[in-house]
Amino acid sequence: MHDNQYTEDSNITFSNFAYQWLDYYKTQVKISSVRARKRPLEHFINEWGKLALKDITKHMYQSYLNNLNKKYSYNYLDSIHTTGSLLFKYAINQELLSLNPTENFVMPKKRKTVEDLESINIKKKFFELDELKEYLNIVDMYGKDFDYLASITLIYTGLRAGELLALKWSDINFEENTIRITKTYYNPNNNYKEFELLTPKSEKSIRTIHIDDRLIKLLKQHKIEQEEMKNKQKFIYKDMNFIFAENTGYPRVYRKLASRLEKVIKIMDTDKTITLHSFRHTHTTLLIEAGAGIKEIQDRLGHADINTTMNIYAHLTKSVEKKTSDKFKQLTRDLL
Repeated sequence: MHDNQYTEDSNITFSNFAYQWLDYYKTQVKISSVRARKRPLEHFINEWGKLALKDITKHMYQSYLNNLNKKYSYNYLDSIHTTGSLLFKYAINQELLSLNPTENFVMPKKRKTVEDLESINIKKKFFELDELKEYLNIVDMYGKDFDYLASITLIYTGLRAGELLALKWSDINFEENTIRITKTYYNPNNNYKEFELLTPKSEKSIRTIHIDDRLIKLLKQHKIEQEEMKNKQKFIYKDMNFIFAENTGYPRVYRKLASRLEKVIKIMDTDKTITLHSFRHTHTTLLIEAGAGIKEIQDRLGHADINTTMNIYAHLTKSVEKKTSDKFKQLTRDLL
């Protein structure tokens, strides 16, 4: 008998049990979470699919993930382990195993190469203030319909792209200057009619944030323009109250939002790796420069775990501290 003792019913093959677990998992979580588990699960099925569930040992589990560590990033390996842990816990709950092969698993450390260390540059992933002005000028000149408003909203709020696309007019309080974030847009196939509105990443992601008067003004102007467009498109417009709606009434798909950004970045000719998520980092940097504390940033960004905020804060603060040091040096250059 291996170190994972088993019951008589655990002669089921690993692959059969894995698919049973996945069917159960689908009833417990959002579709996006199921999608995130499928690829990691394939690794285990490819390795152990024909073996009996009872024959998977702690040693086999640790050895297999040690080997995967040579091929994949730390984050992806962590996702694979999370999937394995969920699966084997379910086997324990179903009394198919009495010992869990993932228990006391040690996540292997990935030794960083010189190239890895040189590539970790948080400054490459967000805009400095002067770059932000350049970006917005280009969007204003070359952007279409609500490209400028979408960019401003991301910059001024720190919203995730999915939260932005899910926004409805009922989420805006024009009297209090607030936005209420309660949902996220999900559409992996980028088919504009096949979207879903899901609950946010965590309960902490449900939040109300205050926004700038200038953003409120832009939103009001957009609302007027949208009403005019709805009247012109009244025979085909499906009014679902989305702020960032196409001329059909359906919300803009993620891919289109991202491709518009890519075109602007090309015009800028920057060497930075800017994505839609970069606006969230940019917003965080601006909050730090404005003197916001970690708890304030956590609440505004909707992080469930304060450690997530602290890790980002630590990386971005280094950039802010460097700029502060440079400013101090400039101000005191004539003292000595």
